Formats: sequence, C-alpha cells, structure tokens
Amino acid sequence: MRDVLIVGAGPAGISSAIVCARAGVKVKVVDEFVRPGGRLLGQLHEEPDGTWWNGIETAERLISEARELGVEFDMGVSVYNLKRSGDEWKVYTTKDTIRAKALLLATGAAETALPIAGWTLPGVMSIGAAQVMTNVHRVRPGQRGVIVGVNILSTAIARELELAGVEIESMMLPLKSLITEDAGDPGKVLDSLLRVAHLAPSKFLRFGSGMMKSPSMKRFGLKFYPKSGFRVWGIPVKLRQAVVEIVGSEQVEGVRVVDIDLDGNPVESTERLIEADFVCIAGGLYPLVELAALAGCSFRYVEELGGHVPIHSEKMKTGLKGLYVAGNITGIESAKVAMSQGEVAGYSIAEELLGTRSFEEPLRAALEKVEATRQKADIQFHPGIEKGREQVEMAFKVWEAEMGNQLYVKKG
Repeated sequence: MRDVLIVGAGPAGISSAIVCARAGVKVKVVDEFVRPGGRLLGQLHEEPDGTWWNGIETAERLISEARELGVEFDMGVSVYNLKRSGDEWKVYTTKDTIRAKALLLATGAAETALPIAGWTLPGVMSIGAAQVMTNVHRVRPGQRGVIVGVNILSTAIARELELAGVEIESMMLPLKSLITEDAGDPGKVLDSLLRVAHLAPSKFLRFGSGMMKSPSMKRFGLKFYPKSGFRVWGIPVKLRQAVVEIVGSEQVEGVRVVDIDLDGNPVESTERLIEADFVCIAGGLYPLVELAALAGCSFRYVEELGGHVPIHSEKMKTGLKGLYVAGNITGIESAKVAMSQGEVAGYSIAEELLGTRSFEEPLRAALEKVEATRQKADIQFHPGIEKGREQVEMAFKVWEAEMGNQLYVKKG
C-alpha cells in the first residue's frame, strides 16, 4: 500500500509529490498522458518583464527533482473508479488497483466545447489541442487557420502558434446562440479582454483600452471597432465578425462568416467565405471533477472559479478523510498558482500521515505563497477569483461546523 497516490502529473501534482517526498512520505503519481508535466508542456510565453516562461523547462526541472527524491511516475494510466475502504483509498486504474492512505486529485481542467456547424470535419480541433500539437509534439496543426472564440486562453495560445510559424488568418467570435452565450456577445468578450489589456503588445491598444472605463465608452468603442479587426502580434482579432459554419467536403476548406452588430446579431447580406485548412475552437476551461464526484465530494457551483468545484479548505482538504485536491480542479487559475497549491496540499498530507505539527511553519509559508502568486498573476481567467475562493472556504467551514454538531449530538 502506498502512503500517497496523486492522480495528475501536472504542476499541482508534481509540486505536491516533491513536498511529500521531502517529508519522507512514499509517493506514486499516475496520469493518463504518456509523459509527466501536464499543462506545463504546452506553455511558452513572454512575461511583462521581458523574460520567457518555458513550461517544458519548468516541467523537466520539477520532474527531475521528484524522481531524485524517489517519486514513482506511472504514465499512460487512466483512473476509472475510486472508493474509501476502511482506513485507505482504493483506486481502480486501467493497469491495476492501487491502495493508498491518502489521495490527491490534481486532475486539472478540460476545455468547453462550442458546437458549430461543420465541427466534425478533419482539421477542426480545440485550441488546447493545437497548443499540444505545436509545442509538445512539434507538429503543425495546418498552414492557415482560424480561431473561433476570443478569450484569454485563445489569445495566449494564438501567440504561441504565431511564434511557431503557424499562420492565424484571424480570431473571431462564434455566432451568438443559446449554446455559445457570452462567447458570441461582442460586449462581453470585450470586457474579458480589457482585464488583460495591460499585456497588449501595442502602446496604442493599451492606451485605447485604458479609456474604456464606462459602459457607454465600451459601446462607443465597439461601434467603431474596425471590421478588419485590431492586430495583436500580427493576428487580426475581429469582434464584429462571427463564424456561421465550418465548410469542406472531406476536410476543412474554410469558414463561412458574417458581420454582426453590437449585440452579436448577424447583419443581412454580409456572408462570405474565408479560406483555411484548420480551425481551432476556444470555449474556455472548466474544472475536471469527475473523480471527485465518484469519491463522494460535496460541490459548489462558483462562476468565478469556472464551474462546479469540490468543497475544500484553504489547506486543500476535502470533507472526506484522506482526500485532497489541488490545481485547476479547485478553480481555473495559472500554472504558477497550481504549483503553489500543490505545495500546500503536500504539507497538509505529510502533516496528517506523519501525525506531526512540525509542518505548521512551512504550511503557513506555502499558503502565503499561494496568495502572493495569485496577486502577481498577469492573467486571471475569471474575474473575482478571491471572491470565489472565499465562497468555497466558507462552505467548508459550514460543513465542518455541521459535522461537529452531529458528533456532539451523538456523544450527548
């Protein structure tokens, strides 16, 4: 039986494994991908100070440190069930059944699909798939592409594709519908982009964005937003055009687009065809929580965190004994925040398993590091992250109080 099993070999999982191993706890990490690193493997971007964040290099450093400490990695393994049995967790994988005293779920996030007519054609993929193809496997997704969905994630990956020499013809919105919702609303999309306007590569864009403080100024800006879009890193970002359909006989040949008004409604007689040989669909991210649901965790829907998240404490503990969570399963944030959360989870696990209070000081420092990392984050995927975190932590405290009352009644 293992001391700790970690599901997910991404930034949170590996960081937690390192902390546990340093404390003398035996750790095994499983992941369905063929190599450890998770979302770090696809990341490459320039920081505001001019330095480069290279996710592959960061992953290699973490993996090397973990292996030197004796952490065991088992890759290409999927977990399909888990349950608490006595004083241990039994985790069922496609390879074997693993027993562990403590279990950390660091399963990360998944991409939200935006159904568009023609999206089953070869050459259509999620924006994350294009990132992995380019940055991890060194395979071009195509020669000339269109990105459908303008958000923080797609903008960052578009830059990575451009750096790799992949031509992005343009980024534009999906046609507004009950399914696409805010993703097809030019005003809502503009709001999300203004939150990261300080990272715009052009002084003109930063200056113009700074003027859009009021709703009236935002609407004015949209009204005169050029149909050809503003170029960001040479890529036209078009908020007044939407993709109606992806076309092609046997593979992607292009997209049918239409001009849209300020509210996202199509303008008559403006349809036209744009040639492309691949299309990326970008619907955003949501926490990957299926295993937490199988375990029996309580959940709370928190829009600021990207969807349903398992209720947990700031120390990454859930309401189930020996079960912890860290990383994007707890809410959509950066890889750096996930790494810091993994350290918190590692100290919490070591503290419980070893029955010692000697980790109080490093645990407190790790908690402070999470908050500092969050405050310094250049990009926040959703506004109001702190508010969302407070909701979850308050829900955990309420759960603790209710459990305490139940125990008091039973003893009485």
